[in-house]
Amino acid sequence: MSDSRTRIGVTNWLRGQLRNVAPFVTLIVLVAFFWAASDSFATLGNLQNILTQISVTGIIAVGLTFVILCAEIDLSVASIANATGIVVAYFTAQDASVTIANIPLAGWAAILIALAACFALGAVNAFGLTLIGIPSFIMTLAMLQIGAGICALLVRGQIAYTVPPLILTLGSRSLGPVPWIVIVAALFLLVGHIVLTYTRFGRYIYMTGGNREAAEYSGVNVRAILSAVMIISAVCSGVAGMLGVAYFGSAQQNEFDTYLLDSISAVVVGGTSLFGGQGGIGNTIIGLFVLGVLNNGLDHVNIDSFLKILIRGLILLAALIINVYAQRMRTVTAA
Repeated sequence: MSDSRTRIGVTNWLRGQLRNVAPFVTLIVLVAFFWAASDSFATLGNLQNILTQISVTGIIAVGLTFVILCAEIDLSVASIANATGIVVAYFTAQDASVTIANIPLAGWAAILIALAACFALGAVNAFGLTLIGIPSFIMTLAMLQIGAGICALLVRGQIAYTVPPLILTLGSRSLGPVPWIVIVAALFLLVGHIVLTYTRFGRYIYMTGGNREAAEYSGVNVRAILSAVMIISAVCSGVAGMLGVAYFGSAQQNEFDTYLLDSISAVVVGGTSLFGGQGGIGNTIIGLFVLGVLNNGLDHVNIDSFLKILIRGLILLAALIINVYAQRMRTVTAA
C-alpha cells in the first residue's frame, strides 16, 4: 500500500514538474548527441561560441520573461532592438565632436538618446495595454511595425558602422577570454532572477500572472505592474539592440528579425508558462542553452540549413505542447 502511494506521489510530482524537467532533459540529450556526433563540439572554444551566440537573445529574453510571467506577450522586442541599435549608430556620428566643459561625450549622448527611445516605445506599449485596453498581442504587433518604420526612416536603406566606444567594447571585445557581451547578458539574467525571486515587485508579477483578479483584490496595482514589465521588456531589447549592432559590426534594417522567434522560444522552451505565474529566469537560461546547443550543434554535424529551421520549429512545438499539458495538470491538481 505504501509503495503504491509512493509511486502515485512520484507520478504526481513529475507531472507537476514536467515544465521544468522536460527542458533540462532535452538539454542533456542534445549535449550528449552532439558530443558523440562531433569531435569539435565539446571544447572550451565552442562553449565560448555558444555563450556569445545566445547573449543578445538572452538579454531580450530577460525582459520577455517578465512579460510572459504576467500572461502577456511582446511581439515588438526584435523591432525595438533593431530601432534602438540604429538610433545609437545614427546619433553617434552627430555627437562625436560634442563636448561639455571640454570633456568629449564619447558617444554618451547617443547612448542616452537610444535608451530614451526604447523606454518611450515601451511606454507606448504600456499605455496601449493598460489605459486604452488594447490586447498585448495587437498592441505590440502595431509597435513591431512602428519600430520597423523608425528603422527605415533613419537608415533609408543604408548601413551605419559607427557606435560609441562603450557600446563597441561591450558588444565586440573581451575581458580576458570572456567576451564582454557574455558578461552583460549574465548580469541581466542575474538581476532579473534576483528581482523576480527576492523582491516584492517580483512577487506581484507572479501574482498578476497567476490570478489577476485575486491580485487586484490583494491590493496589487495590476496596471502599474503590466506597465512596468512592458517598459522593462523594451529597455532590455534596446540594450540588446545596441550591443548587437557592435557584435554584428553594423546597424541596418531588419537585422534583428530572427530574434523575435529566438527570444520567445528561449522563454517558452525553458518552461515558463504562457498562461502566466509559472517559470522564471532559471527556466529561460535552460531554454537559451537548449537553443544555443541545438543551433551550434547542427552546424557541427553539417546538417541542411533548411532542415535546421524545421527542427527548431518542431522543438518549439513540443515545448508548447508540454506547456499546455502542464497547465492542464496544474488545473486538475488544483481542482
